[in-house]
Amino acid sequence: MKSIKKRYFIAGTDTDVGKTMIACALLAKARSQGLTTAAVKPVAAGCIDTKDGLRNDDAEQLLAQCTMPLYYEQVNPIAFIDPIAPHIAAQKEGRRMQVDRLIGYTSGVLMQGANFTLVEGAGGWRVPVNERETLADLAIGLSIPVVLVVGMRLGCINHALLTIDAIARDGLKLAGWVANCVDPKMAELDANITTLKNRINAPMLGLVPNLATEESSLSRVVACQAYVNLDLLLNESS
Repeated sequence: MKSIKKRYFIAGTDTDVGKTMIACALLAKARSQGLTTAAVKPVAAGCIDTKDGLRNDDAEQLLAQCTMPLYYEQVNPIAFIDPIAPHIAAQKEGRRMQVDRLIGYTSGVLMQGANFTLVEGAGGWRVPVNERETLADLAIGLSIPVVLVVGMRLGCINHALLTIDAIARDGLKLAGWVANCVDPKMAELDANITTLKNRINAPMLGLVPNLATEESSLSRVVACQAYVNLDLLLNESS
């Protein structure tokens, strides 16, 4: 088995930009190359109450791409029913999240030693965890490079550049970015891509077309693999 150990934080320019689909596609490509894989979505808001406990669809998709023997609760240790901002969901349920605990949960999966591990955030870069901490503090505490998923729609240039500035100010490396076409009718897509390429000092890992017509999450992940470049991450210097 290959001895490489690559770890990345998957961030998005906003909510619903396809972080999970991109993460799963990268994990699936890693599996196909014989690498061991693991993933963590420390916080998930928007769950179904099952006989086994709260379950989030994004977290279950990530778990399905893990070759390491992980339990659901390891992949998604903090789950909320309502699909709202996590800190508000926590307040509604009388719970309080803390970044140091999130770091502890996530580190447990990182210590599994998979060749390729992804940590998926929730929403955008500055999503609050509590009254003073954000999920950016989790990435900072883990000190791992970031892969940014840019939702290609009107306003994406501003969202992307502001997020990248914040990542840099937080002292983290942007390992690459993926353009995901969430709006199939976006005007001047090529011009927007060119602008982002000219302004982002990190490799573009893929341009993913709108895959909303695919019948299932799994079929979207399968289709997405053709549009993302895993080798750019595997071959990057740490």
